[in-house]
Amino acid sequence: MEKEQTADKIILKAKTEQRSALTEAESKQVLARYGIPVVQEDVALTADDAVKAAEAFGYPIVLKGLGSKLTHKTERGLVHLKLLNTDAVLEAASDISRLAGDDLEGYLVQPMVRGRREFVAGLFCDSQFGPCVMFGLGGVFTEALDDVVFRVAPVSEAQAEAMLDEFRSTKLLGPFRGEMPVNRKKIIDVILGLSRLAMECPDIVEVDVNPLVANAEGEITAVDALIILGKRIEKRLNRHPVNPKDIYKMFSPRSIAFVGVSGDVRKWGYRLLANTVAGEFAGEIYLVNPNDKDIAGRKVYKSLLDIPGKVDIAVVTIPASRILDLIPVMKEKRVRYVLLITSGFAEAGGAGVQLEKDLVAAAEEAGIIIIGPNTMGLNNPHAKLFCVGSAAWPKPGSVSLVAQSGNLGTQLIAFADKENIGLRAFCGSGNEAMVTVEDFMGAFEVDEITKTVILYIESVKDGRRFLQQAERVSRKKPVVLLKGGRTEAGNTAAASHTGAMASNVRVFNAACRQAGIILARQPMDLLDLSAAFSSLPLPQGKRVALVTLGGGWGVVATDQCAESGLEIPPLSADIIRRIDEILPPYWNRGNPVDLVGEIDFDVATKVVEMLAEWDGCDAVIHLGVVGLQSLIENFGKSCVKMQPELRGLIDQRRIDVDTMENIYVEHTIRLMEKYRKPILGVRLLDGQGKQAVTDMAGSEFKGVSFPTPERAVNALAAMVRYGKWLKREGLQK
Repeated sequence: MEKEQTADKIILKAKTEQRSALTEAESKQVLARYGIPVVQEDVALTADDAVKAAEAFGYPIVLKGLGSKLTHKTERGLVHLKLLNTDAVLEAASDISRLAGDDLEGYLVQPMVRGRREFVAGLFCDSQFGPCVMFGLGGVFTEALDDVVFRVAPVSEAQAEAMLDEFRSTKLLGPFRGEMPVNRKKIIDVILGLSRLAMECPDIVEVDVNPLVANAEGEITAVDALIILGKRIEKRLNRHPVNPKDIYKMFSPRSIAFVGVSGDVRKWGYRLLANTVAGEFAGEIYLVNPNDKDIAGRKVYKSLLDIPGKVDIAVVTIPASRILDLIPVMKEKRVRYVLLITSGFAEAGGAGVQLEKDLVAAAEEAGIIIIGPNTMGLNNPHAKLFCVGSAAWPKPGSVSLVAQSGNLGTQLIAFADKENIGLRAFCGSGNEAMVTVEDFMGAFEVDEITKTVILYIESVKDGRRFLQQAERVSRKKPVVLLKGGRTEAGNTAAASHTGAMASNVRVFNAACRQAGIILARQPMDLLDLSAAFSSLPLPQGKRVALVTLGGGWGVVATDQCAESGLEIPPLSADIIRRIDEILPPYWNRGNPVDLVGEIDFDVATKVVEMLAEWDGCDAVIHLGVVGLQSLIENFGKSCVKMQPELRGLIDQRRIDVDTMENIYVEHTIRLMEKYRKPILGVRLLDGQGKQAVTDMAGSEFKGVSFPTPERAVNALAAMVRYGKWLKREGLQK
């Protein structure tokens, strides 16, 4: 293509001259060939030539120093604005010549572009994800105000639109102080042009277009630009992906050998065995330890080779120094899969790093696949496999969870068990020496039982593959992720504003949003979102109807909805008329619907059903309708203390309320089946062991209730964001 050849020639010339940057004029020539609107300009070799160019353009003009080493002209005083005549041009040229010295190669003459709104656009190369595109607030405030958004190249038109939606200063894109809205299509064209440039010109490591000025008519012009050349450094894992079938077999073994098993209850070799046995694993269990004869009445083999039957997976807890010697034994025994609990590898640094590399090489040569090392274990409730270091046996379900922190992961599965959230699988991925989070996602993508994927991530082995795999999974099922280490650490020195604005966490979060991943803010979000996504229908929009037992909660929930990007639409006249028939005349006649303190399940049921049927909302949140047991329990204690003979009446009242709550929740589940809208609750009091998820036999949906309004709103808002991403990608109407 002609534009590729032209850009290549400019870049080749600079490389031949051993330059690390293009001049501003060269940079704009390249950008123009990728559809980026650049200011008209002329290169002048002398001050007199600059005057001639200025007169040809007409005053006022801008005069800049030009040279391959002049990458930060403003800071060096080499940019003169609003020059109105010949004398001003000559004076500016003299000043530039003095300040630039031997770095000056000429002058750049431009007409003065007027505009109150300035933006920045560019690209840089992230070590994990490769080339990335940036857009944000530009001019002298770029780094001070820090309003920028990122995407990993290549960027689609829909993803470019999403960037503009995330831009905090979005009001600057609309009508502004009598000026026309900015031409969004032109900005999107800039983003797409930079994306193409990133993919087609691998010698470019940074591009800075700053400022990108919007004039009164909303048209944009790049008045300054810088292109940095160099070698891109991108971390890639040079290893074949693990086949999803192998992942499935590791989670569904028919026989397990515990290598390094121990009779000491304080050791991992005992804990893993005890939890596996307690979980009623139905397959064969073999114990291996050369120093024991039996443990808990079970035979102990001296070696894997002594086991008479086949071993599907070995759970290994022997010291790290002895692992390499075990590989040939497992190869001879034809053990293909290993769950390596042992620590002391790359996470320990020093010699552990090389030991892990040697282990991977030996395992690959032997045809063995290792989860870990330094893992807390794995769970598959569907196979009654609970091989983890902590005692928790969550019920079978549709949520698959992978955590790079074993402690956090095992805490989450304990919470899942407590909140009645069913798991498809759990794994503490440990160091991911062989099986990475990308491999797990590949398996969850094709697994029919998995409906929601939950990830706790501190780092990824291969950013590009992570992004591609995450997007593939998100197109089929929601992926919820909590990132550990969300700091600005890891920034490197950059030659441009674009590079300076980037950080590890920003790029990671941008990649997640690009792939449709739902980002969690704290560990409890993972459980809340897994409960919501695995139990409720996906909302078709962001309009929410609220039903509250009292006014205060309604006000709080309304504020939280607004802050989370949700809408609280006014009730229709028909809905108001129908609710008038069942609520007292002093009800508020608005959304939220205040039940004015009426603890009447029949009334609440009717109101929720009206709202679920109403085509003016996409979701319903009810607050305080469930969770009365604790209130009755506490009030009952007062009554019984004053009148002991009331104990029987209070106990019966508590039973009646519990029964009515269950009927109410089951009715909301049937409403979700009928209207395909999420209906979720906020408990009045979080007591009496009430679980977040309530099952109803035969239904694809479940009742979900949270202890606070903000957790309910946060979960619903996340579902809305995921639905919006699906629509943007053309996957949902």
